[in-house]
Amino acid sequence: MREDVALARQRDPAARSNVEIVLAYSGLHAIWSYRVNNWLWRHGALLLARLLSQFTRFLTGIEIHPAATIGRRFFIDHGMGVVIGETAEIGDDCMMYHGVTLGGRSSSHGKRHPTLGDNVVVGAGAKILGAITIGSRSSVGANAVVVKDAPADSLLTGVPAAARPRRSPADIADPDFYLDPAIYI
Repeated sequence: MREDVALARQRDPAARSNVEIVLAYSGLHAIWSYRVNNWLWRHGALLLARLLSQFTRFLTGIEIHPAATIGRRFFIDHGMGVVIGETAEIGDDCMMYHGVTLGGRSSSHGKRHPTLGDNVVVGAGAKILGAITIGSRSSVGANAVVVKDAPADSLLTGVPAAARPRRSPADIADPDFYLDPAIYI
């Protein structure tokens, strides 16, 4: 829990105190509840886990299925409208903003929700749909709709989203980099 509070202080410049974070951060409350619900789910208390996750959704506006797999240091900023499906997998050190959906595109059984690698940031309103993989250190732009796999170190924007390599600090410092039309396609 201390790690979660410290992470919120680090990731949210509006965080004023640890007390404020513990009492007022719905993303943090949703993650703490998810951990309890996931434990219940893994130990066979499926109905209780689902009921508690729905109660958390009522309180926070964030829906996380108890069977989802979420790594360490996951931060949801603001959080209202976030939906994380049953077979979604989220790596360590990921962050997402409000209105994000990690959803399915079929009603078949088995893996039907996305997998996010480590250090992935998902912008507000983004929809990542289907059993796809977003590689580590990628960023998904606000309101992007992602329906295809993306390699590590990608920037995904648009509807449907197109993946392109993230710019390195060396690229940004090179004035000729911006003259390459391939980066705008």
